Amino acid sequence: MTKQAGEPQWRTSNYTERQDCVELAALDTDSIGIRDSKDPAGPLLSMTRAGFEILIDRIKAGQLDR
Repeated sequence: MTKQAGEPQWRTSNYTERQDCVELAALDTDSIGIRDSKDPAGPLLSMTRAGFEILIDRIKAGQLDR
């Protein structure tokens, strides 16, 4: 598959050793896309960069642990 100009550049964490994780991409200047690497054609979550930063901060602080 050839990547078209303007398509999101999806990437995974450098810490992942397997291919089953989430991928992130800048969708535009203020939106981040999140998708399942096992289903790249499936649904994706889109959020603002500010919202994504809040999510990451809450994950790092353990606020979303069960």
